[in-house]
Amino acid sequence: MYVTQLETYKRAQSNNMSGREIEAAALTRCALLLSDCQKNWDAPNRVHNLSEALRINQRLWSILQAELTHDDNPLPIQIRQDILSLSIFIDKRIIEVMAYPAPEKLKILIDINMNLAAGLRSNPTE
Repeated sequence: MYVTQLETYKRAQSNNMSGREIEAAALTRCALLLSDCQKNWDAPNRVHNLSEALRINQRLWSILQAELTHDDNPLPIQIRQDILSLSIFIDKRIIEVMAYPAPEKLKILIDINMNLAAGLRSNPTE
C-alpha cells in the first residue's frame, strides 16, 4: 500500500499540483472510498474495504492534524483550531464506526471530507 501512496504523491508532484489541490484530492479520495463502502454495504468484502477506507481516512486526518499544529502553518489560528476540533470529531466517528459499523454513520465523514475539499479548491482571494 505504501508503494501506491508514494506513486500517487510522485504523480501529484509531477503534475505541479499545489498543496491545497493535493489536500483536496486526498480528502475527495477518502470520501469516495467511504461512499463506495456505504453504497456497497452488503458486499462480501465490506469488512475489508471499510477497514481500509477508515484507515486511510484516519491517516489523512492525522497528517492534517500534524500540519495544523506547526507554528509556520499559514492558516489563521482560529481556522486551525476549528479544523483541529473537527478532527477530534472525525477521530471519534471513525472509532465508533469501527466498533459499531453502520452505513449511515459514514455520511458525516463523507460530507466533511467533501466540503473541506470544496473549500480547498475555491479561490482563496474571492
